[in-house]
Amino acid sequence: MTIGILLALLAAVGYGTSDFIGGFGSGRVSAWAVAFTGQLAGAAAIVGVSLAMPGTPSLRDFGWATLAGLGGAIGSAFLYRGLASGSMGTAAPVSAVGAAILPVLVGSALGERPTSLVWLGVLVALPGIWLVAHESGADPAAGRRPAMIDGGIAGLGFGCLFVATAQIPSSAGVLPLAVSQLIGAVVIAVIATALRRPWRSGVRHLHWGVVAGTLGAVGTCLYLAATQAADLGVTAVLTSLYPAITVLLAVVCLKERIRPTQRLGLATCGAAVVLVAIG
Repeated sequence: MTIGILLALLAAVGYGTSDFIGGFGSGRVSAWAVAFTGQLAGAAAIVGVSLAMPGTPSLRDFGWATLAGLGGAIGSAFLYRGLASGSMGTAAPVSAVGAAILPVLVGSALGERPTSLVWLGVLVALPGIWLVAHESGADPAAGRRPAMIDGGIAGLGFGCLFVATAQIPSSAGVLPLAVSQLIGAVVIAVIATALRRPWRSGVRHLHWGVVAGTLGAVGTCLYLAATQAADLGVTAVLTSLYPAITVLLAVVCLKERIRPTQRLGLATCGAAVVLVAIG
């Protein structure tokens, strides 16, 4: 259980750092282009890892990988749409909390029975994630209801990614995750084309997607390993703490100020980790 908790937290670091770099790069090139390049880079990185850590994946494992890729791509698409509407203060936290709740519900349905302290940690983590991800500077004139719908669908997509990835056994290795990344790239390109958004990145800006995608792939590999060592609900919630990493990096690297609500959120997330660890 302890190693699973550690791996889940390291996965959060990977995802949070990936989001920070991807978000920074999206200010210079289309977010869709960064996401598309990131999916391809992540797939290449995972193929490299699979050569050193071979497995024997089955058709079922690739099926779960396909579902994970669809979930991740749909989550990204609706999150981007919610952020583009100007209601980032609604879409981002709804998606982050949704991504954490779905695996908890699925884990409970599958018979997972964490201790009372672990359950308390999970419950404490949810408002912490919300507070950290919430942007108080969102446009108040933007429609909150559409943003909540977009955020909710994004959360379901990311939650599906977490649940489906957790179904891939250790015997399969990591190659199915590369398939997941490739499927995500195709879906992102299709959705971006339908929305008439640019998804191809010029050579000058490829590095943003490559670095973000590689770090995201590392996070996914760590998350997969975490689910094989601890309960799905616990690992998904701890991995969903990634917005805290993104915020901390913005403070350290960009000298951004932490709002009081974010300070409370970070403290709440820290308390959640302690409760889960000692539980």
